[in-house]
Amino acid sequence: MELQPGREAVVRVAVATLWSCPEAVRPVDGPALSARTDIAAWISGMDTDQQVGDCVLSQLMLGERVLVTELRPDGWAHVVAVEQPAPRLHPCGYPGWLPTEQLAPVAVDPEADPLVVDATVTALRDAPGGAELLSGVILGTRLIPAGPAVDGWQPVHAPGHSAPLWLPAGDAVPVPTAPPSAEEVLAVAQRLVDVVYVWGGVSAYGIDCSGLVHLAWRRLGVLLPRDASDQATVTTPVPLGAERPGDLYFFARPGRRIHHIGIVTADPHPGDDRRMLHACYLQRRVLEERLPDERTATLVGVHRV
Repeated sequence: MELQPGREAVVRVAVATLWSCPEAVRPVDGPALSARTDIAAWISGMDTDQQVGDCVLSQLMLGERVLVTELRPDGWAHVVAVEQPAPRLHPCGYPGWLPTEQLAPVAVDPEADPLVVDATVTALRDAPGGAELLSGVILGTRLIPAGPAVDGWQPVHAPGHSAPLWLPAGDAVPVPTAPPSAEEVLAVAQRLVDVVYVWGGVSAYGIDCSGLVHLAWRRLGVLLPRDASDQATVTTPVPLGAERPGDLYFFARPGRRIHHIGIVTADPHPGDDRRMLHACYLQRRVLEERLPDERTATLVGVHRV
């Protein structure tokens, strides 16, 4: 089976980066473009300005579904990431470009219920304790089990691999079926404290503000849109002052679209002492902090998932 426009495909690399256009790719982006991506090397190889370049739109996880809309002869595919809602941009998901070799045709859906990676980063191996075939598989990745665990190792199906691959059984857990609690969401997000800020990032290697929110809920079985302004449209406003941990703070400048989002980490105190966990563009990392005055000045609402 081959990739075809108008049909779905799946990501076959640990983390695929979604680009604004093939021509926007820079020399520094090589490690993110190959058939075996190295996202850690890619991010560490960029300077702070390159880490916030607008050529990157988002990132996709191993096994994530896309709708292929165009295949170019130079090895690029235009896709719509159907598991990253973006109603402002496309009714089916987030549109952008990927190297064609980072995609695989959709196989027949196995009957087993999926697992979700709970390790911050893990690797898939050719046998229990064997050689790594796919390193850098990230938190929130969904995997289809290929049978029961054996001696602490879980076999899974992986796109582009005919034989099952293996990871430590504790690194993947059943996908939750009940709505997550605020404590569970915050526990996921807090594991990413100090991760570097990367525009378009959705991983423990680098992440942006809406990517952090998308990933925290996605790990727990809730699919939120990819961008902050769209995240505001699918969540429920609550009165300022009535927020509680796990709610979302939204920020916008006068007359502009929402540009920033954070996860509430504490009940508000007298004197508007508010706290949030967020991927901070200004400090270029994920941190938990009291809202500084410049954030409070642009706080436009509180929403609940």
